[in-house]
Formats: sequence, structure tokens, C-alpha cells
Amino acid sequence: MTATLDVPRQRRSERLWTVADAAAFLGVPAKTLYQWRYQETGPPSHRVGRYVRYVPDEVHAWVQAQP
Repeated sequence: MTATLDVPRQRRSERLWTVADAAAFLGVPAKTLYQWRYQETGPPSHRVGRYVRYVPDEVHAWVQAQP
């Protein structure tokens, strides 16, 4: 039996997450998110100017899709 996470859904009007926000939600160091981004294995990320941002709904979906 596979355990499922009950992750609250975010409203589309909420702001994008910074690397620190996403790292805090996932419980991993920010460096891990940068490594996952480089390896293309982590949650979807987006460049906004010179910054990396995460869409909360995409991070939630990525968490749910993990085995």
C-alpha cells in the first residue's frame, strides 16, 4: 500500500515561491533544489529575470507524483 500526502492546494493568485520557500516546503536545503534544477530531476522551476521561482501548484503536483 502506498502512502499518500495530503498537500493543501494553493490558489492561482498566490505569489511564486523563491528557492528558499520551495526548500522550506520540501524540507531540503536550497542547494539541493539547485542541484535538482541542474540535473532536471526536481520540481519544475522558472527563470524570472535573474531569479529562479517555483509555482506552488507545480511543486505540489511534483510531490504527489513521486513514487
